[in-house]
Amino acid sequence: MRALVQRVSRAGVRVDGEVVGAIEGGLLVLLGVTHGDDEAVAESLARKVAGLRVFEDGEGRMNLDLAAVEGAVLCVSQFTLYGSVRKGRRPSFTEAAEPERAEALYERFCAALEGEGVACARGRFGAHMEIENVNDGPVTLLIDSAELERPRRA
Repeated sequence: MRALVQRVSRAGVRVDGEVVGAIEGGLLVLLGVTHGDDEAVAESLARKVAGLRVFEDGEGRMNLDLAAVEGAVLCVSQFTLYGSVRKGRRPSFTEAAEPERAEALYERFCAALEGEGVACARGRFGAHMEIENVNDGPVTLLIDSAELERPRRA
């Protein structure tokens, strides 16, 4: 899984002009799923996102997590995070998981965030969405679950 995480002061997603998810303060997470991902990966990544200390404390240091700032997550499925532009000019999406599997793992990720005590608004899986957000910082991180599994350097 890949999660593009942005700290936001607000974010919302619309489908056909209707707001389907919105938050005031927290993280916008664009989530991509690949073939080898499973529920354990979704749960591990959710714990990582919930615990990210990317919010400023009283001294201006990024020391606080979502719980400390009473923030929420707006999670939007984003298969294009597994797009490859290695060859040619048209992206290839062969590394993205098939929609049925991706949707189940997207929902598992969101449920795992909620299990961590984080409110999680959602986009609509597979729909054409319009996403509005106000970046705070900006703070943007790309988290790849494959990187989290690698051993640390000594």
